[in-house]
Amino acid sequence: MKIKYLYQQLASHISTIIIAFLILSLLFSHYVEQFVYENKTEELTTYGANILNDIEQDQRNSTRTLQEYGHVLNGRDIQYSLFDENSAIIYSTGLKTPLIELSEEEWQHLKNGNAVTVKQDFKRFNEDVTFVLLPYLHNNQFVGGILLTSPIKGSREVISRMNEYLVYTTLIALVIALLLSWFLSTFHVNRIKRLRDATSTVAAGDYSIRIPSSNFDEIGELAGDFNGMVEKLNGSMEEIENLENRRRQFMADVSHELRTPLTTIKGIIEGMKNNMIPDSEKEKGLGLASSETTRLIRLVNENLDYEKIRANQITLHKQDIQLVEMLEIIKDQLDGVATERNNEIFVTVDPTVTVFADYDRLTQILINITKNSIQFTDNGSIFLRGFAGEHETIIEIEDTGIGIDPADIEKIWSRFYKAIVSRTTNPYGEFGLGLSIVKQLITMHNGTINVTSEKGQGTKFTITLPNV
Repeated sequence: MKIKYLYQQLASHISTIIIAFLILSLLFSHYVEQFVYENKTEELTTYGANILNDIEQDQRNSTRTLQEYGHVLNGRDIQYSLFDENSAIIYSTGLKTPLIELSEEEWQHLKNGNAVTVKQDFKRFNEDVTFVLLPYLHNNQFVGGILLTSPIKGSREVISRMNEYLVYTTLIALVIALLLSWFLSTFHVNRIKRLRDATSTVAAGDYSIRIPSSNFDEIGELAGDFNGMVEKLNGSMEEIENLENRRRQFMADVSHELRTPLTTIKGIIEGMKNNMIPDSEKEKGLGLASSETTRLIRLVNENLDYEKIRANQITLHKQDIQLVEMLEIIKDQLDGVATERNNEIFVTVDPTVTVFADYDRLTQILINITKNSIQFTDNGSIFLRGFAGEHETIIEIEDTGIGIDPADIEKIWSRFYKAIVSRTTNPYGEFGLGLSIVKQLITMHNGTINVTSEKGQGTKFTITLPNV
């Protein structure tokens, strides 16, 4: 059975309040009753003590004293009777019987000089009364006592009136509590409903929604956590969308790059098969087919390398390498490519500098970055530098090319990112995988790579590799 949160809150609050008020009412009623009866017995005891004291001091005028007290106490609805040691009544303002009916225990208390108080008695007086018995001692001898009685209907009226006020107070408190509980429950239910509606909106694919949050209570903190979750989801969806867009662009580039060389290779094969290519042109055609095949192999290898690195399937074989020799080899391999764009490569490194790395993978890193520098530099210079740090080796590759927009620097490490989309036919890193592979390989070496660049001022890659 489904019960709304609002009704649960109301039931919880109201039941708690009712139980609390019932307990308080019972305790308060008991306290008031005790208070009223204690005040009544204290009043009777005080009057009884005063009567006995006045009789003791003025025995000649005792009758007049008793009459005067009778008039006073009659106005307060109090009756009293004097009796001797045999319980015979000597003087009374209310009792018509000749004897006072007392139990053996009550007589014993009186003879011992102790007062006897009874909160409620009906049998001996034919009505509910509160009475007090005080001993009368003359020369320390028990000679009788005094009985003071007061109907409890007055006390009951006071208690009833107090209980009536208590009921009214309870009802008023319950109404106020109900209204306050309804307000608070509705307020919290609305906050929860906003969270629920926002959750449904997110489930529908809208990650722009936000709800008010605060540190006032757990619901406010939950709203803050919800907003944080939506922000992360929104960032993730944007990243997924970017990756999807890059994937589409990558597939388009791959399709274009595959179609062109495959069409060329197929044309050459068909031409040779049908003797449509002269013998003098066959060597040139085979060279073109070989070049296009190399491009296809490079594309496949780049993808395989990236996936192997991501799957942690590559094992590094680190060793100490003379950095000057490696940089000179890189220069020799790429001088021809640099010359085609009127660029010149310079190597600056102390012969004693060594780097602790996997030879093949470090070569792959340096060639990839240097090719990128050549790709985006015309009529300029490429600088390969090496430095020995305290516990690391620093390698710099700097060019004087077109540079990178600072807003795009972090994007260059993405798998399918290309700084210039139109450059789909360049022979180096054309599919946007090169720098992504570089980043992964340097991370595997426990190293770091940083890029500084200004638009039109060139770019500098700084690689730091630890010596252990």
